[in-house]
Amino acid sequence: MKKSDFSATVIYLLRRINLNSSIAGILSIISACIIWGFAPVYYKLLVTVPPLELLSHRTIWSFIFFFGVLGFYGRVQELWAAILDLKDQLPLILLASVLIAINWFFFIYAIQTNQTTEASLGYFMMPLVTVIWGLIIFREKLSLFQWMSVLLAAIAVCILTFGLGVPPWIALILSFSFSIYAVLKKKLEVSPIVSVTGEVLVLVPIGLLLLSYFHMDGQGSFGGDWKVTCLLALSGPLTAAPLILFSYGTRKVNLSTAGILQYLNPSLQFFCAAYIFMEPISRWHMLAFPLIWVALIIYSWVGIRKSRVI
Repeated sequence: MKKSDFSATVIYLLRRINLNSSIAGILSIISACIIWGFAPVYYKLLVTVPPLELLSHRTIWSFIFFFGVLGFYGRVQELWAAILDLKDQLPLILLASVLIAINWFFFIYAIQTNQTTEASLGYFMMPLVTVIWGLIIFREKLSLFQWMSVLLAAIAVCILTFGLGVPPWIALILSFSFSIYAVLKKKLEVSPIVSVTGEVLVLVPIGLLLLSYFHMDGQGSFGGDWKVTCLLALSGPLTAAPLILFSYGTRKVNLSTAGILQYLNPSLQFFCAAYIFMEPISRWHMLAFPLIWVALIIYSWVGIRKSRVI
């Protein structure tokens, strides 16, 4: 074989490997978003379990699953190192644990109180709220189109506030809590799986206390109906699996692709609200959602242009 033929073959194989790697990354992110998007169906099955009790189980079973994953890969030492870093990492982990607990609780509460539409709106708004934090915290300069995105999102919130008589509190809480959480995650010097294991570890004692309270008078859900018990235990893998898939996927594709694919999550949540749970969609939502979607299209377009320039 000639040297030129050998080089061409190597280049071809490397391109094929890179292509397959990108496809694997895209499929991983899509799989993660499908699990997240249809998560409301899972939480709807547990509508008889109080949100705080369900949150406690999600925290404990998530820790068990994540800790098992770290143990399997021999990375438990990374967790202890982060927890023992009292000056830098531990304060961030503590704050992140509070934010993720707030986010998880209000998401569960939204599903159980027939407000899945509001939950999906919150996750649609999240990237736009993150832009605001970039402006405030990192002093990032916004382009004209980014300002347009933020303005459209603000108009959508005003429309809902005026039309419904109250601000969309659940959407705002979900978007702000998760966007701040995302900002904190950028400052953590450990992998996403290690950091989230630390976050749920912090919450485990509180979860155990709450479960003790629920079971004290025999009202606890775990251990009664076997279906409910199995579903509660499933909360660990259901939390961990999409995070692992998403973390893997983001390492294989560029950020603009990952960002666009993430919109599959709230889109599926909206589908669950409108077509599975048959939640009523008011005319105010019909006005607000298109504004959010247009804002996201502009936001994504700006992100794609930036990635091409880079």
